[in-house]
Amino acid sequence: MLMQKRVLIIGAGALGTSSAEQLVRAGIGSLTIVDRDYVEMSNLQRQQLFSENDAQARMPKAIAAKERLRKINSDVYIEAHIMDAQREELEELFQEADLILDATDNFETRMMINDVSQIYNVPWIYGGCVGSYGLSYTIIPGETPCLHCLLESIPLGGATCDTVGVISPAVQMVTAHQVTEALKILVEDYDSLHRKLISFDLWNNQYTSIKMDNVKRPDCPSCGEKPSYPFLSPENQMKTAVLCGRDTVQIRPGSKQKRDLEALRENLHEGEVMQNPFLLSYQTDKHRMIFFQDGRVLIHGTKDITEARRLYHKILG
Repeated sequence: MLMQKRVLIIGAGALGTSSAEQLVRAGIGSLTIVDRDYVEMSNLQRQQLFSENDAQARMPKAIAAKERLRKINSDVYIEAHIMDAQREELEELFQEADLILDATDNFETRMMINDVSQIYNVPWIYGGCVGSYGLSYTIIPGETPCLHCLLESIPLGGATCDTVGVISPAVQMVTAHQVTEALKILVEDYDSLHRKLISFDLWNNQYTSIKMDNVKRPDCPSCGEKPSYPFLSPENQMKTAVLCGRDTVQIRPGSKQKRDLEALRENLHEGEVMQNPFLLSYQTDKHRMIFFQDGRVLIHGTKDITEARRLYHKILG
């Protein structure tokens, strides 16, 4: 049965490479990998499919992962897409998938995945990992609460791997849960699904399993009785613009927010940081990022919107 199944993985970082390798070794029929980034030396500590040669060549992660996976199991059909998956791309990819694994690095994409999964009735498995902490939850459209429901009750965002790091055992623990749930879905053993939010902190010896049935909301705009799929609407998607005459990209979140600059500063451990009551400036070797209280960010040193979005999510998740 596995050989007839098609899995889509969004993200080829720590979670994505680990899950992809396990699924390819298990012998699924088809795997599609989507990622917008390239391999860097700092990735090798936690992203298991890549080598120093990949980093030195700045190979796109999706391509490097595909080449490595083909050497592991050549019977699996593997597609690699170098792209920043937005609504149009997600809708096209979802129509060919039996299951989606979340291995992305930002909630903007996750919320779009959540809405598209409801439209096309495709299950997906949420996963997140930072430091020694990780969590996972399986979402079955029409049955379980969706990620939008969960966000009303449980804070799932925060720090990123690039600001506080991550230990490899925590990555493997998350993907152990994700891939096990994936295999249950792929062989259609739905009765064995965990149906709980799993969270843990390996360093502090904590493990929690929370039943989420009561979190499902009939008025949820993503999975409720009258869904509007808000995260697919243009006004809720990130706005980007190259500033005229400047080597700068402005990024503005889709929804209004008030950024806590003090909390952001605490998570910035490399580079030069300057702050006044109105903004925070973060200088790295190649770029300067200006964070405003209203959520806007100016990224100096590039006119490439894809690169700017990558830098934005690298800091803010």
